[in-house]
Amino acid sequence: MKAMNQAQQAADFFIQNETAFHLGDLITEQSHTKTKELSSIIQESTEEGLRCLLQVDQDIIPVAEKLIHSAEFGGLIKAIVETIERGGRVVFSSCGASGRLAIILEAMWREYWSGNPIENQVLSMMTGGDRALFRSVENFEDYQSFGRRQVAEAQLNSADLMIALTEGGEISSVIGTMKEAVERGVSVYMLFNNPKDLLIQKFERSRDVLCHPDIIPIELTTGPMGLTGSTRMQATTIGLLMVGIAMEEAFSRIDGEEINIRKQFIDAFSALLNQLSTIETLKGLTELTDLEAKTYGQGGRVTYLADQFLLDVFSDTTERTPTFMIPPFRSKNDHLSPAPWTFAKDPTRNSNEAWENMLKRLPRGLDWNTDDYATMGANNSMIHNPPELSYKDIMNYQIGNEKDSSRARNDQDVFIPIHVSNATDFSNLDTNPASTIQLFIGKHDINVEKAISIPVDCHKSKTKLFEHLALKLIFNTTSTATMAKLGRVQGNWMIQVDATNKKLIDR
Repeated sequence: MKAMNQAQQAADFFIQNETAFHLGDLITEQSHTKTKELSSIIQESTEEGLRCLLQVDQDIIPVAEKLIHSAEFGGLIKAIVETIERGGRVVFSSCGASGRLAIILEAMWREYWSGNPIENQVLSMMTGGDRALFRSVENFEDYQSFGRRQVAEAQLNSADLMIALTEGGEISSVIGTMKEAVERGVSVYMLFNNPKDLLIQKFERSRDVLCHPDIIPIELTTGPMGLTGSTRMQATTIGLLMVGIAMEEAFSRIDGEEINIRKQFIDAFSALLNQLSTIETLKGLTELTDLEAKTYGQGGRVTYLADQFLLDVFSDTTERTPTFMIPPFRSKNDHLSPAPWTFAKDPTRNSNEAWENMLKRLPRGLDWNTDDYATMGANNSMIHNPPELSYKDIMNYQIGNEKDSSRARNDQDVFIPIHVSNATDFSNLDTNPASTIQLFIGKHDINVEKAISIPVDCHKSKTKLFEHLALKLIFNTTSTATMAKLGRVQGNWMIQVDATNKKLIDR
């Protein structure tokens, strides 16, 4: 009873005093009419539940088709080219699901320009640093001062370009990066997923940047998410699509190819969405969803194995923790916390090599101490117990081929090697688990007995944009469907959320 009273008091305090974080009017926080019966549909049929989720991605197409003709989007492409030509850096600033997208965009950039000086003209700036890629950092997004400090430490200047991705359009830490950037003369584009006028009306912090003459807004509003409030889905998908297209066309211009690929890429994305809903592809998506649901339901754990696309797998598996309140990733020194239900590893490299191969660079940590947090106005918890976000802390998470006794413990544990468009062949890998199921995404000619096939045809591009989009769509959809099958979704609402920041507390 005492605990219930304390919870009620905390709720009352939030409602009365944290009015700047009352986000219920935002489009991204609304329930989508197409998925309102998701939890009951998927209990009857996994395939129909998946079909229900996939149809929401179609909302992206008309928005993208309109955006590619806008002056702002054309300006973004030109700004990327001009930044490269003057030797500046393109900086992707974001938080949470969009922050993980920012890291993926940097890796895509680096992979294409590998060995060229342009490779290093890019930077991803995720709230909480790279540690937040695989484990959420509590409360960080609530502080503009944290974003300002990251910009200052990166020494951004007038030669640079910032592309700020903020799903809600009101994330304080990302707004902090934009404010600090424009004060340093940096060109800033802001991409967001709620109506501009609504954000200006409701939030002073959003108004500060959306009405700033030196910040160019690009609205990506597609409507509510397939899972209410889960901006890791359609909001970040359109972000990946549009920034990916801008990068592709900018790179083409730098390569001396004066072509407009925008319409071609939107058509290719539409074709990808249609392929995901075919009978053959839905069969594979259903098998993957049912396998995960069965494994977790029996107390088992899933370990995905990947090399080239390990970062994409991490992005989705990390998001499952706050969304569905399942155990987060743990460091090699943590023997007390429960092991994560889902993990990802590179079986071809040790952890040091795997980190650098995944990010296409060394990990970036934050070395902030007690005095730093006090100076930035952090809460007492952070000041007295600073989170472990340094490079050394990141490297304590073993994502390589080291033995892990918490995986493959019994017949319920599963290893899933991922093959993307005939990339690295893991079919003969000696994982020694109780059960190994090969997952093939794209066309393949490898014949193994225990396999799941999702035969989508990925459009070829400089940055492998459509492979990244395919992986994102597949894992976003199947992981959401899995948790719905396990009862962690009611209708299309998350009912077990780890409220690690004020947005989630409000939800």
